[in-house]
Amino acid sequence: MKLHADAAVASSIQSYGEGWVQVNGQRYTHSVVVSSTQGVRPWPCQRFEDLSAELFASLLADQPEVIVFGCGERMRFPPPATLQPLMQAHVGLETMGTGAACRTYNILAQEGRQVVAALLISGDGPLPVQ
Repeated sequence: MKLHADAAVASSIQSYGEGWVQVNGQRYTHSVVVSSTQGVRPWPCQRFEDLSAELFASLLADQPEVIVFGCGERMRFPPPATLQPLMQAHVGLETMGTGAACRTYNILAQEGRQVVAALLISGDGPLPVQ
């Protein structure tokens, strides 16, 4: 699905499909973190089962007001123990399918909110070297 932004933000999700997402003109086939203030970076989470408190804690570096977690095509909620760092920091997490997460991220970013999208892209290949 192709998305259209109304105004420029640091990172805009332009389109997505099964096994990929396009941010700022770049297509990604691995899990990514998209920040309304800090850009895009790989997220070293290749499967839902890889989720950990450390992975969620790493999202706090962008100082988000809210985190949108795109859990893939099948709706699954992270185990509560993995969310402990977010609860301690009083940062909300919304879990939804990856397509809905992309749309929600764009809306919140356009509103000027400090939002981070953590998008789980299943079937990932190796993460790119940076």
